[in-house]
Amino acid sequence: MNFLVIGSGAREHIIAQKLIDAGVNVFSVITNRNPGLINLSKEFLFVNSYKSNIQKIVDFSLSKYIDCVVIGPEDPLALGFSDSFLSKGIPVVGPTKLLAQIETSKGFTRDLLARNEIYVSPRYKRFNSINGVEDFIKDLSDEYVVKYDGLMGGKGVKVSGEHLMTTQEAISYCNQLIDLGGSFIVEEKLLGEEFSLMSFCDGKTVHHMPAVQDHKRAYDGDVGPNTGGMGCYTDSNHSLPFLTDNELNQAMEINERVSTALVNEYNEGYKGILYGGFMATRDGVKLIEYNARFGDPEAMNLLTLLDSDFASVCMSIANGNLFDVKFRNEASVCKYVVPRGYGSNPANDATLIVDDSYREHSDLYYAAVNVNDSGDITTTSSRAAAIVSTGHDIGTAESRCESGLSYISGNNIFVRHDIAKPHLIDKRIQNMESIR
Repeated sequence: MNFLVIGSGAREHIIAQKLIDAGVNVFSVITNRNPGLINLSKEFLFVNSYKSNIQKIVDFSLSKYIDCVVIGPEDPLALGFSDSFLSKGIPVVGPTKLLAQIETSKGFTRDLLARNEIYVSPRYKRFNSINGVEDFIKDLSDEYVVKYDGLMGGKGVKVSGEHLMTTQEAISYCNQLIDLGGSFIVEEKLLGEEFSLMSFCDGKTVHHMPAVQDHKRAYDGDVGPNTGGMGCYTDSNHSLPFLTDNELNQAMEINERVSTALVNEYNEGYKGILYGGFMATRDGVKLIEYNARFGDPEAMNLLTLLDSDFASVCMSIANGNLFDVKFRNEASVCKYVVPRGYGSNPANDATLIVDDSYREHSDLYYAAVNVNDSGDITTTSSRAAAIVSTGHDIGTAESRCESGLSYISGNNIFVRHDIAKPHLIDKRIQNMESIR
């Protein structure tokens, strides 16, 4: 069988690797020269943008007799790539443009939940002008979050008391979002601990993956600018140390109800990865946002633990006959190597040197890097490489991940090392104990 992987980050690197492990041929569409994807691909198509090359990509898939397409990033989903492939009879893991609005429009998601009486949203209002914003901020007692109602690579969210220190700063940010040409949401600031629960969906059946916790802030101690994600972990029981069984079950139920709501409202099954970003609060589990694909870095944690044949999982999603998916009962820890300054002013001359001795401890998946004819690896303005390790518990996996990282060097690179360290996990546990 021939599979096409769209995307060129670490998420797509591990997707391709799991497909290769399943014994299929992998072709890829990439926007940077990721050495991992290039080495795994039977053939690859390099494009400088998704938007201007939709037809070229579809034609490429037809010429290679692709049996299934797996879409990694959000942009191709937002552009309707799934619709284009389906119109040619090519199965796809990834929702149509209509249902991808679960990620591409935060307002779409909030309104969907409200109409279907899934009461897990914070108080919110949608705006397309500055009118009424200040009054609503006052109604929220200055405890609020401002979110762009569209795609901004995980960086379109600003929180009062962290990024926005005054109402005037909030108004200024809202005006910036208006200038981008879209609407935005102001919503209640939630207090608790964030976590992610992703589920495989075939349009009617939902199978959940282990819960994971991503770390958005750039630096140790959860400080610094928001990023695309510096790393994450999951525990061997497929939960997280600060979560109760009831909280995990609530998140599972929300994903199931949302999948059903999409079918009921749009007469179309959601086929792909339903990624719920949740917060455990004093008042139960609340939804922060949905994504319509694998998270990155979460994909590294989850697919590393996947015990089922990934190619079969993908085909069963696309064909609407999803089976019970199995994951190993191990912990996993992932930490990203990034250019120094990533999240604010990334270094433009960062390089990566990889000593293959890392393989004794970890796996490595290349992200937004380029390889030249000499084999030299240079970074872009985004993340460079994900290092992921497993173990019988989080501590063992974290220690192995740090051992793997010791074999990665280069110029102007940075790692957030405190991810999955005992003191940071204890901080999460204590926080939840204090608010429950």
